[in-house]
Order: sequence, then structure tokens, then C-alpha cells
Amino acid sequence: MLETDAILLRACEPKDLPLMYEWENNTTYWLLSDTTKPFSKYTMQEFIQQDQNDIYTTRQQRFVIQLKGSEKAIGFIDLYQYDPSHKRAGVGILIGDESERHKGYALMSLQCLMQYAHDVLNMHQLFCYIQTSNKKSIGLFQRAGFTTTGILKDWLQSKNVFEDVILCQKPL
Repeated sequence: MLETDAILLRACEPKDLPLMYEWENNTTYWLLSDTTKPFSKYTMQEFIQQDQNDIYTTRQQRFVIQLKGSEKAIGFIDLYQYDPSHKRAGVGILIGDESERHKGYALMSLQCLMQYAHDVLNMHQLFCYIQTSNKKSIGLFQRAGFTTTGILKDWLQSKNVFEDVILCQKPL
């Protein structure tokens, strides 16, 4: 099982639909996830069903971040753009429960995911894209051992302003 003393990572279940629907449709996060329209509950239900397939089929895997010893889901951590030929995948993380932010759960989740990617999926590396203004996320990935390997100039546009994005990588 993917866990620490404080959190565990588990597969998505139908009971996660309300939180997934709320967090995925929060426009505050859309720029981060490259989303441009709301998701329907039907789409979210289908995602949860498809998420039961293995990463080799879907090229992605979402885990629910749950507080250990409770049923409380506080966020999601994803592997995306999984490439088994080159043994790499992107990582995205959201602690959607704002009351649970800044407690170290994101770093614990990232460390668990890296262990899983290395030990189970035999991956060579993980990568992520982070807006240069997202200092907290940059700090998180740096603490997890990711290094900045590139800058994508004027990559994201929000309110008619373009922003750079950094590419970070972590060998496993």
C-alpha cells in the first residue's frame, strides 16, 4: 500500500465523485490543469470507472490522498502522459481541502508516488510543469528532489497576461 504515518494514496472510488466534481470544476485550478470548461458528473463518473484500468491502457493514474486513520480525502495526485517506452510520466498534485494545506501532506504524497513509480512501474524519471508565479509548488517539487531543466516562455495566458512555466525533472 502507498502510505506514510499520516496519509495513504488509494484508487478513486465512486464515493469520491462529489469532491472530484467540486475540485475539478473550481475555476481557480483550471489554468494549472489546462481545463477550459466544466466537467459533468457523468464525465467524472466515467473517469472513475476508467481509472480502474491500468496505467498501461489509460496512460494516466489518479490517486486519492486520504488522511490515514480516517475516511477524509484531502486531494489528488496524478501520473499523466505515461510513456512506458521512455519510462517517464508527468506528475500533478492538488490538496483541494484548503484546511489541510501547509501540513506536509503534498510532500508525503509526492514521495509515496515516486516510490511507486520506481518500484512498481520501473520508471526512469518524472516531470512536471509549474507556473513561475507558483512559488509554493516550485518549493514542494524542489524539496522532493526535482530540478528545473527548462523554461517555457509565455506558456500560459491568464487575463491577457502570459506567464512562463518551468519544466522540472526527477530521475528515479
